[in-house]
Amino acid sequence: MTEGLPGHVAIIMDGNGRWAAARGLSRTRGHAAGVESVRVVTRTCAKKGLRQLTLYAFSEENWKRPKREVELLMRLLRRFLVRERPEIMENDIRLTAIGRLHRLPADVRRELEKTREMSEGNRGMVLNLALSYGGRQELLDACRAIAHRVRAGELEPDEITEETITAHLYQPDMPPPDLLIRTAGEMRFSNFLLWQISYTELHVTPSCWPEFREEHLDEAFESYARRVRKFGGLVPGTASG
Repeated sequence: MTEGLPGHVAIIMDGNGRWAAARGLSRTRGHAAGVESVRVVTRTCAKKGLRQLTLYAFSEENWKRPKREVELLMRLLRRFLVRERPEIMENDIRLTAIGRLHRLPADVRRELEKTREMSEGNRGMVLNLALSYGGRQELLDACRAIAHRVRAGELEPDEITEETITAHLYQPDMPPPDLLIRTAGEMRFSNFLLWQISYTELHVTPSCWPEFREEHLDEAFESYARRVRKFGGLVPGTASG
């Protein structure tokens, strides 16, 4: 990996609807345009040598959107999983996913599993899709799993540590993101990776997701490279934080 770049980047892809509205287009056109940004960003991050890219593709809250919009998003997701297989293999990318995946339509789950299996031997960047995902829901599911272990006598309450919680997350081996990028200028986390982003650096860009390209990614990386990450401690050689 190139020195100074983050190892794990997470992105909240926001602004598809606003991008479309500003051009007199339907929201569906905005979602379709956003797929090209996913392709460009994934390819760029893989070529730069990042270890992992996590994309907030569909949240638990997104199920509340109009039925036709949800159906379109599921069709776009299924199409992406099929059409991007050559790109994934060519760039040595390994696909994974986190979330309440059982809620996805059967055809989407089927294509997701096919692409995951096809790419599981790849040794390049991990592309992690957050699908039907919510940070609170992930913590709730982890707490339930831990509670079942306590009830079964496998674990004492006083033995529960931060490592215990991490071990029961959707993807326990996932490293915490070094950098979280949010598009469309919104200053909130939107229930994304709430446990994992405790010390993640945040970069917000006013650009909407469909217009997000390599130059915007480079801007985020340059901002990240200028920061000093203390993780709650002190910078070596200083007397105060």
